[in-house]
Amino acid sequence: MLVRAGCVFLVHRSPSRARYPNFWDFPGGHLEPGERGGPALVRELREELNVQITAPAGQAILTRQNAEMFQEVWLVEKFDGDSVNAAPDEHNATGWFGLEEAISLNLADSNYTALFTQFLA
Repeated sequence: MLVRAGCVFLVHRSPSRARYPNFWDFPGGHLEPGERGGPALVRELREELNVQITAPAGQAILTRQNAEMFQEVWLVEKFDGDSVNAAPDEHNATGWFGLEEAISLNLADSNYTALFTQFLA
């Protein structure tokens, strides 16, 4: 969860995506074999957004798991780069959103609203 100046950065999942098409979500992706969450986040943000971060320490702010996936959401407030859509085949739109606008979007997970309220308010 990239946060800057009271806004969160979200990506709109392309209609062709197998999971959560046409939903707004956090950038991220899959673990490579043998890869841990923090290094995967560093790699994914570089690949998808051209953003450089340091691997996060501590605990994820949200963890969710079901039969099809495991997700960790990390709070990222320090990063270098301009947050460009470097993966247009995965996301057909990206943007920075304030609290009210973010909670009005078609979100991939209803738990995101509580995160936005906690970290953007």
